[in-house]
Amino acid sequence: MRVESAGELRSLQGWLRSDPEVRRSATVEVRGTAPRPGEMGTAMDVLDLVTGNGWSAASFVLALVAWRQTRQQRGRLEIHRGDTVYVLTGGSDEEVERVIRALDTDRDEDPSR
Repeated sequence: MRVESAGELRSLQGWLRSDPEVRRSATVEVRGTAPRPGEMGTAMDVLDLVTGNGWSAASFVLALVAWRQTRQQRGRLEIHRGDTVYVLTGGSDEEVERVIRALDTDRDEDPSR
């Protein structure tokens, strides 16, 4: 997952780790690379979510939407799974349902999950 800043990334990590449904079925870690010489920036890049058998796309996406509603600026939230990117921008019911369906379908079609 990508968010707009390192602070937002840490906030999202804490939120997901505190959610009982997410915590029960996933590991949430910050992953990234250090800035190149001469660059200012942060070592944090993405939030890596490793899911288990009890993973629920609905619980996960609803936790993301709940976190996003606590933010003053509600920027774009990208969920990357393999080569596919799912985007939450407004958090409308239709958008949330679309992402949940896509994640569930993607998971059902992936034999390694």
